[in-house]
Amino acid sequence: MKFKPDLQAKLDELATETGRPTDELVEDVVAGYFDELARTRDTLNSRYDDLKSGRVKPISRDEVVAHFREKSDAARRTPPGS
Repeated sequence: MKFKPDLQAKLDELATETGRPTDELVEDVVAGYFDELARTRDTLNSRYDDLKSGRVKPISRDEVVAHFREKSDAARRTPPGS
C-alpha cells in the first residue's frame, strides 16, 4: 500500500520504535478502525431507535445552542486552576 511521504515516515518511525513490521501496524489500525466504526454504528442505530420509539425526545437547535453557551459562560467565569 502506498502512503504519502509524511504518513509513511510516521509509520516507519513507529515500526522502528516498536520493532513491529509496518504491514502488521497497518493491519492493527484498520482492524481498530472497523471495530470503532461498528461501535459508532451501533450507538447511532440505538439512538435512532430511541427517537423513533419515543423513549427519548429530540432537543431543538435553540436548546443545544443555549446549553453550550451556558457551559461556555460558566467556564469563562471559573478562574484557571480552581
